[in-house]
Amino acid sequence: MIPQFILASGVAYLIWSLFCMESNVRRARLVGVPVVRMPIDPMNKLWLVFEPPLFRLLDCLPFDYGTFGRYSRRGWHFQDKARSHLEFGPAWIIATPRELYLQIADPDAINDIFARRADFVRPLHLYRMLDVYGSNVSTVGGIDWQRQRKIVAAPFNENTNKLVWAESLSQTRDMLRSWSDWGPAGLYGVAKDTRTLSLDVLAATGFNRSYKFRSAHESSHNAARDYRDSLQIVLDNALLLMVTPGWLWSLPFVSTSWARIRDATTGFRQYMMDMLTEESSLLRQGKPGTGSLMTSFVRALEIHKDEAIGGDEENESPAQKGLSVNEILGNIFVINFAGHDTTANTLAFGMLLLAAYPEVQNWVAEELQEILGDTNSETWDYSKVYPRLKRSQAVLYETIRLYPPIMALPKWTNQFSQTLRVGEKTLSLPSRTAVLPSLLAVQTLPQYWSEDHSIWRPARWVLSSGPEASKSDLSGRSGKEELFTPRKGTYFPWSDGPQSCPGKKFAQVEFVAVIACLLQHHRVRLVPAMGEDWNMARLRTLKVLEDCDQGLLLRMRYADSVKLAWGRV
Repeated sequence: MIPQFILASGVAYLIWSLFCMESNVRRARLVGVPVVRMPIDPMNKLWLVFEPPLFRLLDCLPFDYGTFGRYSRRGWHFQDKARSHLEFGPAWIIATPRELYLQIADPDAINDIFARRADFVRPLHLYRMLDVYGSNVSTVGGIDWQRQRKIVAAPFNENTNKLVWAESLSQTRDMLRSWSDWGPAGLYGVAKDTRTLSLDVLAATGFNRSYKFRSAHESSHNAARDYRDSLQIVLDNALLLMVTPGWLWSLPFVSTSWARIRDATTGFRQYMMDMLTEESSLLRQGKPGTGSLMTSFVRALEIHKDEAIGGDEENESPAQKGLSVNEILGNIFVINFAGHDTTANTLAFGMLLLAAYPEVQNWVAEELQEILGDTNSETWDYSKVYPRLKRSQAVLYETIRLYPPIMALPKWTNQFSQTLRVGEKTLSLPSRTAVLPSLLAVQTLPQYWSEDHSIWRPARWVLSSGPEASKSDLSGRSGKEELFTPRKGTYFPWSDGPQSCPGKKFAQVEFVAVIACLLQHHRVRLVPAMGEDWNMARLRTLKVLEDCDQGLLLRMRYADSVKLAWGRV
């Protein structure tokens, strides 16, 4: 009886889903753009869990799954890039049983969407998955967002950037020594080490937790021994934590691996509370505090407490100033998640790309030699050196153009229908429609990025202001160089407008410091596997770079399958 009931329920659910999808298709056709059917919604929580193993199985079968196989995979934008927009135009819709997803790759329309914050709102119901420890700047809207954003963004300033610069150089020197010790034989696991470096930089500059760089090859423990270890485990399993109900983790019979994640989650919360207590103690003693992000959070907590104490006890409305403890914990988590994994993954892509394009290494090193010579990186002054490293910045911009951490920035029409001009057409969008500025698509469209739009070429970002001003090539320096500014709406990896990423400069400074320190006196090369020559190893590396998946962020599936060797020149 039970099997029949399960089968009947499954058939009923399928029929209902198809009915809802066709209803949404009819709504989508009224918009006047191409429509693609999708029988399952990409934000279905069960689909989020089971999609990866399902496609591992389906990919073993010799079938073409059509639009289902093309658009139902998590992170389908990466393989698609601008292909669908070249096929369908600057606007088209995916219709699912639950929602309409309007894909946009028109710069003017994208600028309009970002400018009309009240009309195209952030889909808070999707972002609330990030409420692992409490509400935060990514999961609230309106007045609450303004309050939290003001507090969270304040510490991301030039004083912090100086600390980021110094700590990034220090961590890179230790990482380079570790890598160089492997000699010509090289090592695997570079992506793991860039994650460690990025986490160490954030821990030191943001939360006053300083750690000596520890390569993945030096660590074999599994337990969460400290703040860094706990955070690493939490971030590695962030998607699982977000889609799994909290009560499930407290069950006494969970597996050993789940128990390890649970212990790390609990431990990280305790470490955050300890940091909060220590910072509060310093401020109560009249001391200036550590000057880290935690200092700002503690001051916000005191404001929150003062308002609560001074208010009307019968008024149960939440405080409108400062941050509560849970909001502080929530923001610490989301800052670590957004500020650590995004930069770490970009560095990992950058390492493999530099190894596959040795001419780019020499191009960057030429600028480093001219500006820095043989000076010790311990003496590099952030305010004098960073702005001059145009080519190192170009490596970042080009890497994140082709390998952005997220590939679309979801917005939602509010409770009213909205109009949006796309090219020569004005679209009428139903209320509660998902509108996705297609970040990766518009960053790879040939009309904005030339015919070599799919090629990693950092030199496209550097303009020479010599007698014949043009975009730089790899043939040498020509007069003063400046960075290319792309057309507004064609490049926005840190989002755009008032809701852009507050840690943008933090990430840029960290990446440039790492690249400059690595390439001043060293070069990275690919180590061919048995039976390979260098060209074969390069081809395999380029395939690894294109074989990506997306949990919450884009990352390579097999980054650690590429062996790299660092040597002094």
